[in-house]
Amino acid sequence: MFKTLKNDIPASIVVFFVALPLCLGIALASGAPLFSGLIAGIVGGIVVGSISGSKIGVSGPAAGLAAIVLVAISTLGGYQNFLVAVVLGGIIQLVFGVLKAGVIGYYFPSSVIKGMLTGIGIIIILKQIPHFFGYDAGPEGSVSFFETTGENTFSAIFNIFDNIIIGSMTIGIISLGILILWGNVLMNKHKIFQIIQGPLVAVVLGIIFYVLTQNNDYFAIEQSHLVSVPVPEGIDSFLGQFSFPNFAIISNPEVWIVAFTIALVASLETLLCVEATDKLDPDKNVTPTNRELIAQGTGNVISGLIGGLPITQVIVRSSANIQSGGKSKASTIIHGFLLLISIIIIPRLLNMIPLSVLAAVLLIVGYKLAKPALFKQMYDLGWKQFVPFTVTVVGIVFTDLLIGIGLGLAVGIVVILIKSYQNSHFLHIEDKSNGKHRIKMTLAEEVTFFNKGAILKELDSLPRDTFLEFDVRKTRYLDHDIIEILDDFAYKAKERNIDIKLISEKGIVENPESFIEFFKLRPKTT
Repeated sequence: MFKTLKNDIPASIVVFFVALPLCLGIALASGAPLFSGLIAGIVGGIVVGSISGSKIGVSGPAAGLAAIVLVAISTLGGYQNFLVAVVLGGIIQLVFGVLKAGVIGYYFPSSVIKGMLTGIGIIIILKQIPHFFGYDAGPEGSVSFFETTGENTFSAIFNIFDNIIIGSMTIGIISLGILILWGNVLMNKHKIFQIIQGPLVAVVLGIIFYVLTQNNDYFAIEQSHLVSVPVPEGIDSFLGQFSFPNFAIISNPEVWIVAFTIALVASLETLLCVEATDKLDPDKNVTPTNRELIAQGTGNVISGLIGGLPITQVIVRSSANIQSGGKSKASTIIHGFLLLISIIIIPRLLNMIPLSVLAAVLLIVGYKLAKPALFKQMYDLGWKQFVPFTVTVVGIVFTDLLIGIGLGLAVGIVVILIKSYQNSHFLHIEDKSNGKHRIKMTLAEEVTFFNKGAILKELDSLPRDTFLEFDVRKTRYLDHDIIEILDDFAYKAKERNIDIKLISEKGIVENPESFIEFFKLRPKTT
């Protein structure tokens, strides 16, 4: 972990600037104290980051839970009563982890996960456009089509024209230009531009711009268009921001209903995010899902005990971490400490950051998640991949995260049922050890994404220094999800000194560099 600090420290700074407005915005959208979002961000970074097995996942308050929290606070009669449900939800997640429920994450098809990433990217762009121009009516962090202000994603964009703030728009445009120049030109010129990240420069310039234009009638930016971190007057004032659960209502059945709802939704969002971040990870690390549920459960217990919102692993922060070069869990832990230190030492300085500057940072994050080339790539993979992908994207944009994923998953299952039939044995392993560890794997006639979990488990369990004979001569249908797993395995096999012999009807390939490229050269169905 210490070897990668040169990558993790710059990445943690970017994640910090992405997380700060999201923590505050999600708390506002949830009808909770603003400080509760910051508590969740700090616990998600330091506690969950320390326990989690994910090297690049970042946890914090989740926008997908905002509507549940808003209703639950009212239903349970206050925020302190709601905190009891957060603690209980965390305990339930710990039970999920012990019972190894994390395997559920393996049963979401690749097309739906990619649709989720793309949909989130589009939502980030659409939601940040108003903030970029200074129209800050809706809270940061919202991912639902319908906003708490009564507007929807597109009506908020149309209302920009009557609500442009010249100062916010100006520094937003400058910041976006800096980020594009930094990422596309300067980072390739000198190492100093890799150490000092573009978002940090944009934020510093944003603060300078605000200070210099305070008394300017044309470019001045009002407080309502800046970051709004609670500013304590002293130690007592700071400690007074923490809330504690009212365990006197623990016998109330409604508390347990909310707790199970939080546990289920938070666990599902986390598992989906784990699957998505593992796909984005250039180093092809595989996150242990059961350990992740235990980490999230621990985080929610602690967050609930000191007044924080529910926590999940969050794709926006995780993708920002990956895009900024984060290599180990140090980046998420450091970002948690940055949140903690900043709200104690420099809250007034943070409150000089224009929201339009942070919107520019998030616009870049959104674009990298939803690049237009991905749509062509998914289309080229065939309708079985493209249809669930598209349904997921559209569902997320026009409803919310969970509904969109649910729609994509339903379509994915229908596609599989239409195009495949069940096989009782999809994987056969035969140990031919006679002086050397040799394993033969033979895939059945049809292998679908339903088999992801078992195949991933078998490949991960292979010992070092193994000779693997991989036979696909009988395979007539091989799902793209399985091909991606094999491709990732081929990448990591070199580190474990595993030799691969791929046997197909076309012949034998020793240590294939890429399963994806190989299967492009032969039909996956006959």
